[in-house]
Amino acid sequence: MEISKPHLLLKRAINVKAVVTPRWKEEAQQQLQGQINQLDGQLQQLETQGQRMIAELQKQSPSAADPAMMQQVSGIQNQVNQRKSEILEKKNQILQQLQQVQTLEMDQEVNQGQIEGFFRIETGDNLIRKMQVEVLLRDGIVEEIRGDV
Repeated sequence: MEISKPHLLLKRAINVKAVVTPRWKEEAQQQLQGQINQLDGQLQQLETQGQRMIAELQKQSPSAADPAMMQQVSGIQNQVNQRKSEILEKKNQILQQLQQVQTLEMDQEVNQGQIEGFFRIETGDNLIRKMQVEVLLRDGIVEEIRGDV
């Protein structure tokens, strides 16, 4: 009968990297372009909603010069403009990412994010080395597992 050593099962963050390939580049660009298109749609929808709300207010008001109505219109325009600025800021960030993707060289390694995984640790193990694990992908396929698994 074998007596097992005391051990723990711990969770760690595993860095995921990808090798830049033509396919990876194309997929990354498509994903970013999709996000840009989505933001453009949100901008258009926001503009339409703002105009609709203002038109509705103007219909309800007895006078075009009604100060309360003008204040509400101004408030709506401010909200629309603030939201537009937020969306445009996001779009700008994505455009910068798109530009960065285009300048990446083939076979370069880029960070893709992190995943969590469990690992076993026993007396005598080097915890620091066990925590430093990363996975390298090439077109979605694991090419290498680095570190002390």
